[in-house]
Amino acid sequence: MTTDFRLASTVLGSPNPPELAAFYVALLGWRYRDDDAAGDPDWIVIKPPPGGGEAGLSFQREENHVPPAWPAGSEEQQMQLHLDIAVGEDLDGAVARAEELGATQAEYQPQPLVRVMLDPAGHPFCLFAPGG
Repeated sequence: MTTDFRLASTVLGSPNPPELAAFYVALLGWRYRDDDAAGDPDWIVIKPPPGGGEAGLSFQREENHVPPAWPAGSEEQQMQLHLDIAVGEDLDGAVARAEELGATQAEYQPQPLVRVMLDPAGHPFCLFAPGG
């Protein structure tokens, strides 16, 4: 018996899935899977445009969401995963755009060609320039 596995989506918990989905739609230029962002406010899926790959991002409601700390100490909520987002040559412009959309820069920045950002729900993600 052969089973075909494929990654369909990465799921991020949020107290406000519509807000977080809208942030990533604007940041990545993706689209809502169901063309209806208000269909189910507890579960939203976004996908890349046609030809942009299969895997998407999903957002599920977590009323008691605790944003991870970056970097986390031993008694803090630790990050379970993060998204790496390539931005091309203009890292500063990409950071500015992410901030316009509601992201913030993390205080700790470990690499010169990478910026650790926090999305509106507090999930870390990295913007990186070539070589980063």
